[in-house]
Amino acid sequence: MLDDPTTAGIWPAAYPQGYAVVDVETTGLARDDRIVSAAVYRLDARGEVEDHWYTLVNPERDPGPVWIHGLTSEVLEGAPLFAEIAAEFSARLDGRVLVAHNAVFDWSMIAREYARAERTAPVRQRLCTIALSKELALPLPNFRLEALASHFGVVQQRAHHALDDARVLAEAFRPSLHAAAAGGVRLPLLECLPLTEWVSGPATPRVGRQASYRPGGWRPTRKRTPCPYPNPGRYEVGGALVQGMRVAFSGDTSVERELLEDRAVEAGLHIATSVSRLTSVLVTNDPDSATSKTVKAKAYGTPVIDEAAFTQLLRDVAPAPGGSAAADG
Repeated sequence: MLDDPTTAGIWPAAYPQGYAVVDVETTGLARDDRIVSAAVYRLDARGEVEDHWYTLVNPERDPGPVWIHGLTSEVLEGAPLFAEIAAEFSARLDGRVLVAHNAVFDWSMIAREYARAERTAPVRQRLCTIALSKELALPLPNFRLEALASHFGVVQQRAHHALDDARVLAEAFRPSLHAAAAGGVRLPLLECLPLTEWVSGPATPRVGRQASYRPGGWRPTRKRTPCPYPNPGRYEVGGALVQGMRVAFSGDTSVERELLEDRAVEAGLHIATSVSRLTSVLVTNDPDSATSKTVKAKAYGTPVIDEAAFTQLLRDVAPAPGGSAAADG
């Protein structure tokens, strides 16, 4: 039986020295949406809470889905702008791994806000608790925050309130972290690529592993890690996505393409740059367009779904058959 790293004094030397568990509520999911509230729980190297912080943020626009986050225009009118809380936010993130549930979304929203404020968030790595749950093979019915909370006996008090969601995640992350340490699990850390500028016109090519933002979306210069799972075949309409499925995109999306792709990769899907007989599903909001991908999808009989259906399916991607990863190469 593995030693408890807490009682035995054993702890992986490669693990980070501190974490910032973050939750942000937003006006929506698209590239121009804004943060309306943010919360950070700072944790030490072993996941113990050091302190917490919460703020409302004036989005300078319609607050979006009030029925979800409960923040009306009247409530947000007197709240500080993001630029006014950026320094305090930075102090909470500085030198820590950003932890969030579906971390690529929270990070992208935070990075855009910093870029608008002409600042850079002082965080270089993120950890998604969905990815960690999968690494630990937790017996969850799905990968929603409420399922993770229930598994660890954490009681949610105000779902979709940034401070309570961050608290719940911090309390669920601690036992997850200890389980990973006890099992010698490598934490699924990913690099955070900050936006270096906020521009309204064409982006100027930049050198290095930086990213800039323009209305067309992110342009990070990076190479994706190959999908470790074998292709289980085509998606069956009405069913679930399965790890290893090859997903192609065509046309414009309301959520940035790179964000959708990152979410798919973190869920264990393979991003295909073209449509072939091996493609599991094509995601497009305009299936009647005559793009090369839609034409090939029709010719091959490849299933086609829209962005809304795809994002819904991403919430509960089925594990690869047998839970096995493909061999390298």
